[in-house]
Amino acid sequence: MRIGIIGGALQGIEAVFLSNKAGFETVVIDRKENAPALSLSDSHEVLDVTKDAERAKKILWDCDAVIPACEEIEALTALDRMMQGSEVPFLFDLEAYGISSSKKRSNEIMEEIGIPLPRPWPECGFPAVVKPSSQSGSIGVSAVNNEKEMDAALRTVEELGDVPVAQEFVSGKSVSIEVIGKRGSATSFQTTEVVLDSNYDCKMVLCEPDILPKEDDELFADIGRRIAEAVDLNGLMDVEAIYTKNGLRVLETDARIPSQTPAAVWAATDINILEELAYSALGKTTGRENRNECSSYEHYLVENGRLITCGEKVFGKISKPRFEERFFGSDEAITNYLPGKEVWRATVITKGKTAAEVLRKRKEFIYRTMNECDLEEYVDRSPRMV
Repeated sequence: MRIGIIGGALQGIEAVFLSNKAGFETVVIDRKENAPALSLSDSHEVLDVTKDAERAKKILWDCDAVIPACEEIEALTALDRMMQGSEVPFLFDLEAYGISSSKKRSNEIMEEIGIPLPRPWPECGFPAVVKPSSQSGSIGVSAVNNEKEMDAALRTVEELGDVPVAQEFVSGKSVSIEVIGKRGSATSFQTTEVVLDSNYDCKMVLCEPDILPKEDDELFADIGRRIAEAVDLNGLMDVEAIYTKNGLRVLETDARIPSQTPAAVWAATDINILEELAYSALGKTTGRENRNECSSYEHYLVENGRLITCGEKVFGKISKPRFEERFFGSDEAITNYLPGKEVWRATVITKGKTAAEVLRKRKEFIYRTMNECDLEEYVDRSPRMV
């Protein structure tokens, strides 16, 4: 199967990695010639799908399936229009993406169907979190403890030209789940834990059978299905939540291929979410069964003689990465490391039958990297607590 992937940044890296594990041939399109996923793909084209639609259409209509790995609405709209009339499955739901791109609108839908959300401000009091409705990641997000900080956070959102969403600050384990919908029905996959760096960016994903207690895990899967059915999802969506002492509180949804979590799910379960999505669109099943093991997926930066855990935005600056197996004791890696190189990046995957085995292999990776690269310090920072 030949997969057309539009976007060569973090989501593109994820799509190429999953395609590679599924045995798919990949062609990546990106307007930037230095997009990191290009060096990982079987072939690539440097072009802007909004400006060179005919050339892009010729490439994509020759694929067996097409998936966007980007979030620019102009490009997504152009692709949706471009794939109309083709028999090639377009693994994306533009309407559902439009809903999930607005935290305000998606919160309204989730509230209507009884999904547990953080309480709105000012009902919740302080501390609170202020987010722009339509931005992705941590852009424009502020944690606030008083009226003065609230005013500053609202100004930040206003300067972005966006609408603020202010909610209760909830603390606990950050969890995520992927859902595939097919007009009227939906399937939830494995829960993962998302671990943040000091900039509130994801530095690691853990996939284990007992991330949540069984009852709460089943509830999270049901929440994912209910949201997908409420927006009539025809594609892929991930749902992010915090597992608090009072239970799950859903933060947001994103109806597009995510980065990081699907690779961790594949490493622990043998379930390849991109493969499942492609087969679902073709009316087929993969027949794969969940082996219920464990994995970790984490980003590293090496510079100034230090091995530093980092968020995906820092890793995303990688240049010309390649796939590596058994990288300093890990199972899989995406890296631009070369012997003697002073600055390099890596995403490292370790897997095992138990969480203890994964932890042992993670420690082995750190130990071997520090020693074999003659590094002086290991740095692992976490977010400042509100």
